[in-house]
Parts: sequence; structure tokens; C-alpha cells
Amino acid sequence: MTERVSENEEAGVDEAAEEVDSADGSDAAARVDAETAADVGDGAGDEPTRGDAEGAPTSAETELVALREEFEGLNDRHLRLVAEFNNFKRRSEQERLAAWARAQADLVGRLVDVLDDLQRVADLDLQNATVEAIMEGIDLVERKFVRSLVDAGIETIEPDGVPFDPERMEAMMRVPAESDEQVDQVAQVFQKGYALKGNLIRPARVSVFTQG
Repeated sequence: MTERVSENEEAGVDEAAEEVDSADGSDAAARVDAETAADVGDGAGDEPTRGDAEGAPTSAETELVALREEFEGLNDRHLRLVAEFNNFKRRSEQERLAAWARAQADLVGRLVDVLDDLQRVADLDLQNATVEAIMEGIDLVERKFVRSLVDAGIETIEPDGVPFDPERMEAMMRVPAESDEQVDQVAQVFQKGYALKGNLIRPARVSVFTQG
């Protein structure tokens, strides 16, 4: 009797243990299933976030695109300005050369008329022409030539009795001064000088008074 009770108690204990083990196993499986679902849920939620990050440009990328567009615009403007400046420089040089050529042509045109008069004097018949007639013809040619130079803007430098100017004159010799007032004055003009609108063509060659 006692043995049967013990066997029954042991059987009850075993059944209770099996139930506890079964309950623990079910709870563990439920916990595993819940964790797996949570992981799957988290993964499913992460995918759209990564997709959105990859699809939409960031602020840095947007700023980089804007800077690249601004650079391309400035570079295009720079190239246009360089081309316009080169064209302006070429046109200015052509206009300068054209103006210089017209000025030379105008001066040569004036001198050609003087050359015609000089040739007429040279063609005079010396057997029938008098010395006075020849000298008069030469004088007329000289005056016409000087007038042509003045009309062209050429200035004659003839500094007789004025202070010596080394920028417009060339001292060929020195002459002792008779007084202090004559020192550094032009004593004599050997050759006239010429200037064109402030630009020296040829200095006047002179002698200068110096302290004796």
C-alpha cells in the first residue's frame, strides 16, 4: 500500500515536472517568436529610411551642384570678356595704324606740291633765266615748304638768344661769355630743330655761352 502511494506520488511529480517543462518551452518559443517579429519589424522599418536617404540629395550635394553651376557661369563670362577685350585691342591697333597712315599721307600730299614747284625751278632754262629769277623761285619754294610744315603741325626750333634747353637743343661748341647774363644762353644756331606736336624730331644744334 505504501509502495503504491509512493509510486503514485512519483508519477504525479513527474507529470508536474513535464507540465512545467512544457510551459517553459512554450514560453521560450513565444519569446523567440516575439523577438524575431520585432527584428523583422525593425528591419522592415529601416529599409524605407535607407531608401529615402539614397533617393533624396543631401544639403551638401545641393550646395555642390549650385557652386558648380555658379563656377560654370563665371567661367563662361570670363571667356566672353577675354574675347571681347582681344577684339577691342585688335580694333584699336588697326585704328591707330590707319590714323597714322592717314597722317603720313596728308603730310606727303603737302610735300608733293612743294616738290612740283622745286622741279619747275630746276627745269628753268639757264641761258634765258636770270639769277634773280632763279633765286625768287627758290625763295617761293622755301616759303611754301615752311607753310606746309606749319600746317602739318611741325614746330621750328630756332633758339637764338634764349637759355639753352638740353631737351630740345644740342650744344656743338662753347663760347666764353662777356657777362654773367650771357652764361648758358644760346650764342649761335648752326641748324634749326623741329618738333611735331610736342614730340622732338630733331634738336637744334647751337653754340652756348659759358663762364670764361
